[in-house]
Amino acid sequence: MCEHCTRREFLGTGVAGGIMLAGATWTHAWAAQSPPGQIRRKSKICVIFTGTAEPEDRNWGADARQIAAMKTRLAKAEKDLGNVELIMGQSRDAQQTAALLEKAGPEVPVLAINVQNFALTRVVKPILDGSHPMVLFSLPASGHDWMYAHRWHRQGHRVTLLPSSDYDELERALRLLRVIPMMKQTRILLFPPARGTKSAQSPEEVKKRLGADVVGVEEKTFDEMISAVEDEAVRVEAESWTKNAKKIYEPNKEDISKAARISVALQRLIEKERAQGLAVGTCMGWLSKGFPCLGFTRLRDNGIPAACEGDMDSLLTMLLFQYMVDRPGFQGNATFDTSRNALWTAHCTAPLKMDGSKGKAAPYLLRGHSEVGGSGCVPEVQYRMGETITRTKLVNLDTILASTGKIIEVPAKSVHGCRTQIVTEVNDAAKMAVDWSSVLETEDAMTLLHRVVFYGDHLESLHHLARLMGMKVVKEG
Repeated sequence: MCEHCTRREFLGTGVAGGIMLAGATWTHAWAAQSPPGQIRRKSKICVIFTGTAEPEDRNWGADARQIAAMKTRLAKAEKDLGNVELIMGQSRDAQQTAALLEKAGPEVPVLAINVQNFALTRVVKPILDGSHPMVLFSLPASGHDWMYAHRWHRQGHRVTLLPSSDYDELERALRLLRVIPMMKQTRILLFPPARGTKSAQSPEEVKKRLGADVVGVEEKTFDEMISAVEDEAVRVEAESWTKNAKKIYEPNKEDISKAARISVALQRLIEKERAQGLAVGTCMGWLSKGFPCLGFTRLRDNGIPAACEGDMDSLLTMLLFQYMVDRPGFQGNATFDTSRNALWTAHCTAPLKMDGSKGKAAPYLLRGHSEVGGSGCVPEVQYRMGETITRTKLVNLDTILASTGKIIEVPAKSVHGCRTQIVTEVNDAAKMAVDWSSVLETEDAMTLLHRVVFYGDHLESLHHLARLMGMKVVKEG
């Protein structure tokens, strides 16, 4: 329980609010002698061209020129993405498909490209029988096999379809397919308690369903890491935050230094443990040593999802998007204004680089945390007006809640609620409010409340990803 009583505690942040530790087996990060590293191993994807090239002027099928163009685009995507390895080949029958799959490895994702009419239907059996997630890319007039992709999905196979003349869709296919092997290489650090839906709180279920490892961090040991941060490193971090802020309101020098020290310590923790994600379930009690919000921002901007309040559903959502589109997410609370057909999202931690780690940082203010009497130091990020966004969350490890909107207001200085705020025009705010979190069987306020916001409209990609991962999408509003 935090020394400073907050709204979250009143709503049930404590053990009585539904934190589930009983039955969970936490592996302490510090006990790992050889912890897995950052995702260094490239994700293998098997690319199968099915059939034989057709002449340019007749028949249903892809010609040699089109095949060459697809191979060139795939080579560019492999180089640009940097973390995929393509095992590429041609198949004319099931035996050749099986040989390619054996070369690529068990359960490796497959990008199937139909070259000749009905070629895919002749060669696909080993892919389906082996439970390989598969994207079918189908050029117009390249054959009639596109019809079967969703039939196979309805039969229980993890298959989706990209029927398009846009060769850039080949890169999207690779991005979607790499999510699955990347999740299996993922190591998540958690400062217990975990929160969220029951299955997301369970390390065993997360491992079984997504392949990621969740390991617990002892605060006592992390406190030692905080103390070990050199004053010079704190000074440099604090100076960076203060120099680049548009304005500083509540935080004093000590508040900023405490938050900067935590930021450096969290970065070192991630590096030491070679982790890809972080969730802190005790962040509202960190005021005395420094709030982690600046550190969360720094991590997210560097491609490491970090979730506050121990929200495992939000963290897993951020990981899926990081692997799919290389963009961080803004995890926040929701509140509605039906008079404007609008939904607000607000929180006291937020990434600056919503376009990705190579993108431009958004302007920000340095503020005190809104729920602890203005104390501490958190960023108030001013996001881009007019930006289309996707608001989403993976829940129960099998359902993706999703909606889109457009940012219509960003306060010059926020009041009421958490510091970083966006107001988004949505399709039907009244309907969203009625149906909000209706698929969740919990009364925990945080689990009901949180969503994660990403720049861009990713609904179509979410549907593709859900088919590949055996999930469903529930559109909100």
